[in-house]
Amino acid sequence: MTELQTEQGIVRVPTGTWAIDPIHSSVGFEVKHMMISTVRGLFKQYEGTLEAAEDYHDSRIRGIVQVASIDTNNADRDEHLLGPEFFDAERWPSITFESTAIEHVVLGTYRVTGNLTIRDVTREIQVEANVEGAAVDPWGNDRVGIAVRGSIDRTEFGLTWQQSLVGGGLLVGEQVAVRIDISAVRA
Repeated sequence: MTELQTEQGIVRVPTGTWAIDPIHSSVGFEVKHMMISTVRGLFKQYEGTLEAAEDYHDSRIRGIVQVASIDTNNADRDEHLLGPEFFDAERWPSITFESTAIEHVVLGTYRVTGNLTIRDVTREIQVEANVEGAAVDPWGNDRVGIAVRGSIDRTEFGLTWQQSLVGGGLLVGEQVAVRIDISAVRA
């Protein structure tokens, strides 16, 4: 059975290369709508790897999302998001992330710093990654679970479309919550 590595109170992903299993993972986001409700969405096509090194500082995380796979449960909204006012998926079909630093916070929680690229704009972001567990699945595959949470300002990536509301405020929030839940298999 795969077990999480622990060392001096640090819970770690077992060393090796891990590939995201898209069937058992999700890449999602949340954004305020009209300043009173939250719209949630998912990207349905993505891939990524985690290279867990002996020294977790040397570990690397990479991911790529296909923008055209966006699903907010509303076809008209999805079409608008894919267009030039938002992601402009025809010109920039993918979103990428590559880690540059990993810091231990407490137990199985890490602060991951990396470069996020949306619409050909790259910005450094920080997210929190929590190692949820490790196990062997019924088919004999080593698996690890990681929950990633963070927030970005969409306007910093050229996603600046906006509409003012009659009573004041904005139609679409600028802060976007990132919600990624990963089940990864040892490669």
